[in-house]
Amino acid sequence: MTVFGSDPWWIVLIKVVFVFVFLLAITIFNVWYERRLVGKMQQRKGPIMNGPFGLGQALADGLKLMFKEDFRPTGTDKWVFNIAPLLTGIAAFTGWSVIPLAGEVNMFGVQTRLQLTDMPVAVLFILAIASVGIYGIVLAGWASTSTYSLLGGIRSTAQMISYEISMGLALVAVFLTASSMSTIDIVESQATTFGGPVSFLHIPQWYALLLIPSAVVYCIAMVAETNRAPFDLVECEQELVSGFLTDYSGFRYAIYFLAEYINMATVSAVATTLFFGGYRAPWPIPWIISINPSALSWLDSGWMGLFWFTVKLLIFIGLFVWLRGTLPRFRYDQFMDLGWKVLIPVSVAWIVLVSGVRVLQSHNVLSPAVAGGGVAVVLVLLLAYLAWDWRRGGDDEELSETSRTPLYETGEFDPFAGGYPVPPMPGQVLPELVGVLRASATEAAAPDSVPEPDKEDA
Repeated sequence: MTVFGSDPWWIVLIKVVFVFVFLLAITIFNVWYERRLVGKMQQRKGPIMNGPFGLGQALADGLKLMFKEDFRPTGTDKWVFNIAPLLTGIAAFTGWSVIPLAGEVNMFGVQTRLQLTDMPVAVLFILAIASVGIYGIVLAGWASTSTYSLLGGIRSTAQMISYEISMGLALVAVFLTASSMSTIDIVESQATTFGGPVSFLHIPQWYALLLIPSAVVYCIAMVAETNRAPFDLVECEQELVSGFLTDYSGFRYAIYFLAEYINMATVSAVATTLFFGGYRAPWPIPWIISINPSALSWLDSGWMGLFWFTVKLLIFIGLFVWLRGTLPRFRYDQFMDLGWKVLIPVSVAWIVLVSGVRVLQSHNVLSPAVAGGGVAVVLVLLLAYLAWDWRRGGDDEELSETSRTPLYETGEFDPFAGGYPVPPMPGQVLPELVGVLRASATEAAAPDSVPEPDKEDA
């Protein structure tokens, strides 16, 4: 019990139940929120019939999945097929054990933090639990009999490796700046305000402002980590029917559905905690409090922290919905190129820069103003390089096809040559279409020929 601090056991139990209920409630709300927001984007109403404002629709969908027939296809691995969704579901809830929902609160006469527990390596714990959750997706694809499920699990593995590296690298700069991996310490380190000529405004030093590249890389990686559009290549219906979920139904499918929305909330909560001040009030609330601290301090303390945390969380959920409603799905090679050729190199270069600045500041060689100016110049140069590289990629696409080295053979293609169906690449033709294409080419070569009439027409 030492990991839970000095809280009585019944307070710890209340916190566990509170986090569980909070996640279930936020999931039901997010399902409704996503449908309504996408409906507004597409000029339709979304769910409005069941319950107030249509809120009952998400609850009804959850109950339907709970009582729907749940079967396991013949040939699947029984134990792995059943364990896989449990791994993903348990990991989705466990990550919230170290996320602070608010600061110190009074809970039934006991002063405690609105956080289940904290540890010196809390952020690494969240990353480790997120990695365990990926096993549920990989094992679901491996245990199923469908080729679509297997391909979805393989894609999930490659996606996790690519984007967890960039996500972890994005967090290193936060650790260097905060000098801690504890979530509470990181939130409190962002409570300090900017000095200099803007000190009277009491603007908090959020790491989203100090470490802009880290925040951008993390926000991109968190969308890929949750398999959400435009990075939903693990279960894209145009290619894989439903990916790793193809063989699942009923309650086991509901666990994956619940875990996806909880993971959305988890990565949003981590972004809120590490880059946007956590449960601390946003500006201009600190400036308003400075006018009369004794009367207005309640705006940034106690249970109000839960309100600010939830508001920031819902803004990030809105970002997920916005991306889904506006961006098309990435092509798989584009998706992997983004992770390995852009996000990871940018993160490594940014870590080297932040480390150098921290070392120079620790030896009093570099003032904060000079460091900020140098970082701004580096950011401008980085953006210029990315723009040049993007333009150069566009020029490469304009090259003639003959100047490129083909990566595969064109012509007639047997999709079952390797023992399982593989889709043809551009320029490859399925055997059953060869005759059709030859007939079409023959007709195109003789456009003036008139077909003989049938006997019935004669």
